[in-house]
Amino acid sequence: MSDFDVAVIGGGMVGAATAIGFAKQGRKVAVVEGAKLKPFSPEQPLDIRVSAISEHSVSILTELGAWNAIQSMRVCPYRRLETWEHPECRTRFHAESLGMEQLGYIVENRLIQLGLWQQLESLDNVTLYCPDTLDDIIFGETNQVKLSSGQSIFAELIVGADGANSKVRQLAGIGITAWDYRQHCMLINVETQLPQQDITWQQFTPSGPRSFLPLASLHIDGKESTQGSLVWYDSPSRIRRLSAMSSVQLREEVLVHFPQELGDIKVLQAGSFPLTRRHAQSYSANQCVLVGDSAHTINPLAGQGVNLGFKDVEVLLEVTEGKDALSQSVLAQYERKRRPDNLLMQSGMDFFYKGFSNDIAPLKLVRNAALKMAENTGPLKAQVLKYALGLK
Repeated sequence: MSDFDVAVIGGGMVGAATAIGFAKQGRKVAVVEGAKLKPFSPEQPLDIRVSAISEHSVSILTELGAWNAIQSMRVCPYRRLETWEHPECRTRFHAESLGMEQLGYIVENRLIQLGLWQQLESLDNVTLYCPDTLDDIIFGETNQVKLSSGQSIFAELIVGADGANSKVRQLAGIGITAWDYRQHCMLINVETQLPQQDITWQQFTPSGPRSFLPLASLHIDGKESTQGSLVWYDSPSRIRRLSAMSSVQLREEVLVHFPQELGDIKVLQAGSFPLTRRHAQSYSANQCVLVGDSAHTINPLAGQGVNLGFKDVEVLLEVTEGKDALSQSVLAQYERKRRPDNLLMQSGMDFFYKGFSNDIAPLKLVRNAALKMAENTGPLKAQVLKYALGLK
């Protein structure tokens, strides 16, 4: 048995960031993660799970000492963002309007995790339990964490960074408010004929948005392969039909249902998942605290999920810095600071999602007029973009 100040359950992007932050505070940290990471190699195909990393998240990752390692693998900066329903009613954002080089980066989730783990493995006060998983928690003056391997560790604080179906959350007795969006989301990695690596765009349709995220280009057999990630929201039945198609059949469907901006494509790989909103009724209990998807999941409409998770980490580290005891009152400060922001982003994404997911003529007229007006709002448009990018 080993004693730790903090045991982080889940070594994904947000969990690994949390562990590094606590270790940099001088605390003794354990990280429990169920799967070992495959090392990076430049010729590997791009993963299907990617995130739109904001400049604010980049600053957090830089502070944690991980961004250089992530950037040295492969990232795709994007400078422009466009959203529309009717092609003539668009809202456009550009990095130059904020005096920035780029709005953010599209990065494979696995590479963010790899960069963080490089930093984790260099820290003397971090112990990695991998591959291993949480079996049970025996709550007491110091919580006992029982692992599936049969090992046990004791920790003053347990961090639940184990995802939307968090076992830490369940064992700590924290309830959730949740609902199903009755939609699934399909991710499709494609090779594109058109060079469009500096823009991410999204078109709203009554059955759900169609989005494009630029990906880092690969060099295959001496040639540059320009790639992107398509995001297709639709009914569960429609996504199931698309998932059963061959790459050739799926390409034909994409060319029919995505806007002409995409151009011709070759389908490389695809996967899908259901959309569900969750929000923990409390962020802490029984000396357990939740971060990232364990505390809240969000409609992935604007790719904000992991950015909210990194902001959780930032605030949790702020309120615990210099504190000897990681008490419930300290954890309550974390929740007071983070819950309103997480709830606002969840509600904002739901407003857009529900507002555009119908074909009612008067509503279509109003929302397209709103998008066209938003294009010319100047300072207000800049403020909205700054908030979305985590700069406010």
